[in-house]
Amino acid sequence: MNENEKKEDQRDTALSRRNFLKMTAGAATLASIPTSGLLTACRPAGDSGAAPTPEFNGKPKRGVSIYSYSGVYGVTMTLEDCLADIYDMEAEGLEILANGHIPNYPNPTDEWVEQWFAILDKYQIIPVEYGHWVDSRLHEGRELTSQESYDMIVRDIKLANRLGFKIGRTKLGVIDEILTPVKNWQEFIEMALPVAEEYDFKMCPEIHMPTVLKSKMVDDYVEFIERTGTKNFGINIDFGVFAKREGRRMMPGVSNEPSAPEDMIPLLPYTYACHAKFTNMSDDLIETTIPYDRIIEILLEHKWEGYLLSEYEGQKKDVPDYASDQLRRQHVMMKRYLGEV
Repeated sequence: MNENEKKEDQRDTALSRRNFLKMTAGAATLASIPTSGLLTACRPAGDSGAAPTPEFNGKPKRGVSIYSYSGVYGVTMTLEDCLADIYDMEAEGLEILANGHIPNYPNPTDEWVEQWFAILDKYQIIPVEYGHWVDSRLHEGRELTSQESYDMIVRDIKLANRLGFKIGRTKLGVIDEILTPVKNWQEFIEMALPVAEEYDFKMCPEIHMPTVLKSKMVDDYVEFIERTGTKNFGINIDFGVFAKREGRRMMPGVSNEPSAPEDMIPLLPYTYACHAKFTNMSDDLIETTIPYDRIIEILLEHKWEGYLLSEYEGQKKDVPDYASDQLRRQHVMMKRYLGEV
């Protein structure tokens, strides 16, 4: 098969998948994403133009974390395959994990960066969230100093900017099973705020099960934001915090009660992205463990304008395209709740 025949075959495949989605959704047509409302990926400031900024319209937008393709990424699917799949399900936002999806991280080649922007442009995908870590246990026997942590964050802010990202899922080192961050987190985050402001970058620790939204940890994050007055530090709410007991990891000595969707209301002003965690989509396109209907209802009521970044953490079945099928089911569900069908 020559190159033209391959491209034609890909177009035919995409068309059949879209038709499948329409039938599955039970709708005559699916709301398409107008190209006039999309910003194609462009170089960060200082290159050939301004860094991409999503055009918000008063309601959540849909995206996908490449983490969802774990098990097939790098085996049967390339980065471009994942972006083509995301485009085909009519999502527009993207999250990557820096050390898992950037070759030669933290020093990708110029050639790879050019290829990165080429495929973002090709599939009209916006780089939304850059997953990175403060690896507090990098050195055996001691945690990183504040200066070492600062240096690690600044390195990633600059690389994220180079790739067009404006939000970081900034994982802080933790000291216990409920994900309490290292004691010096406020010191090195405050040190990094001027750099984050310079690059228009928001550092967002993830509020992740077994943490609950009504907790000292979250209170401390909010207090830090209010004390510093910063717009460059916030949170990412992972919807796993709302999972029913049967959908949660049971941990001895840790509360396994879920947060209520209403608990996120006072946190929305500080929430710049959400992980649309899911583990099981039923045949009638309902997430069986997480109350997505109420979650999205609240986000719409409060006109929250960030991205819902799908993060599939269900059973990894040895079935071709299983993760892709689960993602498509979830996006049909989210389209329905968002009024896009």
